[in-house]
Amino acid sequence: MTNEDFKRLFDSQFDSVRRYTLYRSGDADVATDLAQETFLAVWEKRGKVDIKSSKGLLFKIANDLFISVCRKEKLQFEFFKNYTFRFDGHSPEEILVFEQLKSDYEKALKKMPEKQRTVFLMNRAEGLKYHEIAAQSGITVKAVEKRMKLALEFLKHALNPNE
Repeated sequence: MTNEDFKRLFDSQFDSVRRYTLYRSGDADVATDLAQETFLAVWEKRGKVDIKSSKGLLFKIANDLFISVCRKEKLQFEFFKNYTFRFDGHSPEEILVFEQLKSDYEKALKKMPEKQRTVFLMNRAEGLKYHEIAAQSGITVKAVEKRMKLALEFLKHALNPNE
């Protein structure tokens, strides 16, 4: 891998790797650090890395680094800590209902198993297709489908406990 290849890879994939680690960790600072460490690891192995398989390698390294960080610090998911929703021009009652739903949604996402939450957020927040999620996560499309199904069922039961 040449310096130009690495620069193109960094420019095209840094944001994706950072978002992936953000969904896993829930902390923007940790996500940025993990993404930078991921590219540092690829830079150190640049002589052994094939440019064609480098995208999958990035997500594998990012995943491994995240697991290491979790083992060391036991991070908690705080995705919505700095995340804001816009809800302008509505009645106070609608805003209160929205805030309650948002609170319930945040609690449900915190309780959702990590693998399901990661797939759910990659699809719904980032807009990735199942095959893209599978490629980045190193799992099959069927596994992504199963995790998404379980995530949606989890949210359905968490947000509508009477059903």
